[in-house]
Amino acid sequence: MPSSTTERPGPFRGAFTGTRVLVTGHSGFKGSWLCEWLLTLGAEVSGFSLPPETSPSLFEQLQLAGRIDSRFGDVRDAEVVRRLIQETQPDFVFHLAAQPLVRRSYREPLLTWQANVMGTLHVLEALRDFTKPCSVVCVTTDKCYENREWIHGYREEDAVGGFDPYSSSKAAAEIAIAAWRRSFLAQSPVQVASARAGNVIGGGDWAEDRIVPDCVRALLRGEPIRVRNPHATRPWQHVLEPLSGYLWLAARLAQPDLAQPDPSRSILASAFNFGPGHDGNRNVRELVEEILRHAPGTWIDASDPRAVHEASLLQLSTDKAAALLRWSPVWRFPETIRNTVHWYQAVAKSPDPGTPAQLTRDQIAAYTQRAGELGLPWAADPQHGTPH
Repeated sequence: MPSSTTERPGPFRGAFTGTRVLVTGHSGFKGSWLCEWLLTLGAEVSGFSLPPETSPSLFEQLQLAGRIDSRFGDVRDAEVVRRLIQETQPDFVFHLAAQPLVRRSYREPLLTWQANVMGTLHVLEALRDFTKPCSVVCVTTDKCYENREWIHGYREEDAVGGFDPYSSSKAAAEIAIAAWRRSFLAQSPVQVASARAGNVIGGGDWAEDRIVPDCVRALLRGEPIRVRNPHATRPWQHVLEPLSGYLWLAARLAQPDLAQPDPSRSILASAFNFGPGHDGNRNVRELVEEILRHAPGTWIDASDPRAVHEASLLQLSTDKAAALLRWSPVWRFPETIRNTVHWYQAVAKSPDPGTPAQLTRDQIAAYTQRAGELGLPWAADPQHGTPH
């Protein structure tokens, strides 16, 4: 791939134009947004995951099945994953496939560990003998840290751990990624980083047991929103925030001369947090009340003292991403909620099946434009300077 910053201008310095990109978990909420963004960047996208579990699903709303090389399968099947890597020959891999729900992990703990730990290792094992350059970003979670309910943000060097099966599986995945990187990929053309993001929201999320989809379903039915943990604080961020981090991290792994400062690839092939600014650290009650500013309705406290354990305080430090990637969040909390609610409202009102994809592209364009105005290097055009 060319390394010149002048040959391929545009977002992420044109790093994805004409390249082969594999997205595991492409039928999920984040995976679908990522595929749409990659298509706008000119990538040839292949996707691998289980079929969508919800109806509606963003994957179907974006009509991605007919627009990318979409394949359904299970990351728990090592041979299927090996064949996938050999057939697609990716220049980039974004590994998002996982069992992503805390409460489901209590019901299906073994499946959660098999998908989140062994699924990740199946991808890395399939890349061990790869002879071409490939940049890999394995997505885990902010919940991989040993949560001590600190008031300050967790840094990448803090201990990983996990109370519940989901969180602990992601901590184990982080340990496995680091071990495979040191043991088998240190001299390989395959560069592997991991990414830990905060609570991601945005249009098109229809998953169970997530607060924004719960709000949308209740409001569409004209019912009060049942909030099971109103005082829990989370680092809320729009889905485009961590995706911009994943894309820029992958681009930098492939072309480490793209931005300053210019650390070696060995520094970038490591763990990174991608979270919101301090104004995004809000409790669930504040989130719901902000949603209700844009969509009339009510909420009720549905706390259950017998419910399974979920962390009450969690936030991330993004100092490393700021220092090494010059990455920072773009949309503040009110903008995040406004754009999220607008997406659902516009889709609900429009009979046009192309509306979800157009809305998604419009929000990607607006987010990119704002990032350029802020001077973020992934959004600035090196030929024409940063727009202001």
